[in-house]
Amino acid sequence: MITVLAGGTGSVKLVRGLVSQESKVNVISNVGDNYWLYGLYVCPDIDTIVYGLADLLDQERGWGMKKDTFNFLRQMEVFGEETWFRVGDRDAATHLIRTNMLKNGKNLSDITKWMCEKFAVSANIIPVTDNSIETRITTDKGELHLQEYWVKHRGKDPVEGIQYIGADKARPNPEAVNAIHDADLVILAPGNPLTSIGPMLQIKGIRKELSKIKKKVVAISPLIGDNAISGPAAKYMQAAGIESNAYGLAKMYSDVCSNIIVDTKDRMLVKKIQSLDMKVFETKITMKNKLAEDALANFILKQVHV
Repeated sequence: MITVLAGGTGSVKLVRGLVSQESKVNVISNVGDNYWLYGLYVCPDIDTIVYGLADLLDQERGWGMKKDTFNFLRQMEVFGEETWFRVGDRDAATHLIRTNMLKNGKNLSDITKWMCEKFAVSANIIPVTDNSIETRITTDKGELHLQEYWVKHRGKDPVEGIQYIGADKARPNPEAVNAIHDADLVILAPGNPLTSIGPMLQIKGIRKELSKIKKKVVAISPLIGDNAISGPAAKYMQAAGIESNAYGLAKMYSDVCSNIIVDTKDRMLVKKIQSLDMKVFETKITMKNKLAEDALANFILKQVHV
């Protein structure tokens, strides 16, 4: 059984590759970038995994549903509402159903399970917690929700700090803890280490469980050289005082992970990473198409012996 800690567009690519080759896959999903929009509860990382595995994901944007329409947003513009968060019509239905179920007493775990059944997704997608966690970015202009910073303001302002509001009090999802404990291999997906994987590691119960089985944990680097393959990972790492390369990532994960996969272009960092008592595996980590997704998943399953 494989368990993946996932969040963001880099994660869904790897999860797709793993599900194509492995029958039993648990996906523990980040909830730190969940956002209330027009009274609807939006769960971007959960939905990206669900849509990706249901072959409904908008591949160009990396989120939302493909071939969606935006009549709802156009009407919101007529009403004078802000429309910087480009939620489509079909996508909005997902958020509406989720919000109604929450109001009727269902928790996020049960709702996600129900959604997976509706979208015929076989993988077990598990929110890391049913409690609220909010990733907030501090800039010289004030503090913003991650969605506001990255989507509304396009990540333009310098980052002074990152906070995970509620993470210290969040109770880990028992199913997530069991999925880590029972796994043959746990994978930290190549999501943003500070805003996709980071919020999950801030939950004490999750970090503790990973540290117990760190020999079975492998991280996939989302960086090549000093740059992220996509998104602002390098910018956030620099703001947090972490080297924005595979070594900085390895150091950040060293208490919960004993194995790391880096790109072949980062060969010069291997010995430095090994000094952290971590095994290092090299391969091409960029996933530009399904072939590359499957190749990386296959490499992990065949080459990472724990």
